[in-house]
Amino acid sequence: MTAPLLEIENLSVTFPTAQGPIEVVRNVSFTLGRERLGIVGESGSGKSMTGRSILKLIRPPGRVTADRMVFDGIDLAAQSERRMRHLRGARISMIMQDPKFSLNPVMTVGEQIGEALQTHRPMARSELQARVLAMLEAVRIDGPERVAGLYPHEISGGMGQRVMIAMMLIPEPDLLIADEPTSALDVSVQAQVLDIIEELVSGKGMGLILISHDLNLVARYCDRILVMNSGEVVEECAAGELANATHPYTRGLLAAMPRMNEDREELPVLDRSSWATGAGT
Repeated sequence: MTAPLLEIENLSVTFPTAQGPIEVVRNVSFTLGRERLGIVGESGSGKSMTGRSILKLIRPPGRVTADRMVFDGIDLAAQSERRMRHLRGARISMIMQDPKFSLNPVMTVGEQIGEALQTHRPMARSELQARVLAMLEAVRIDGPERVAGLYPHEISGGMGQRVMIAMMLIPEPDLLIADEPTSALDVSVQAQVLDIIEELVSGKGMGLILISHDLNLVARYCDRILVMNSGEVVEECAAGELANATHPYTRGLLAAMPRMNEDREELPVLDRSSWATGAGT
């Protein structure tokens, strides 16, 4: 049996407050192979913190604990910051929310994509330029030579998303964490960007964690789904079985989604009294 690519056991993230420590992620456990895992939930449910914890991007005074946090046999919790810098990008990449605003405004698109590869795999300039242009073509950007010479303010939001995807995938990582990668885009462009991610991830045999609040989107592009509420995983199911979810929170999320040809006079809201206080109980 093939060993999981990622193993997370009892992951928790805590921040101090004036009222005492607050757990924003609480005892989250899951495994991931070279497959597509979706993590869904409302804003503040702990989705992004879970993704950032895997890359050890939670800085003090935040505190991350886990019984097990292993990536491809590497104990992430035991790695120094210097060692994590070698893993980030090279083997685990993360597309942040609104990635266009993560681009350096004084560097061209081509320079930034090239830097993402050169940092981990030094190579001749001619080879690097060829790889950058090939990656821009892979994310379906027309005229890659022209776009490579543009600055971030000269490209659209959808193109900015594609550039960030190119930056994260050009080192050919084993795991991609995509945190709301299409939240700032209109629906038609969302589909194009997600099709690109799905095509590249599947083609390279990578693992994918897709973080989103959009249940339909995650059900379409993922194999399995984790539903988070108040920092905990309340339900796990195959993507194709999402409509048959049983937890009241998941059922509430599904019921609150608008539908085509809607005939309800008003959308239902989550009845938080319908399940026990404290997710997972």
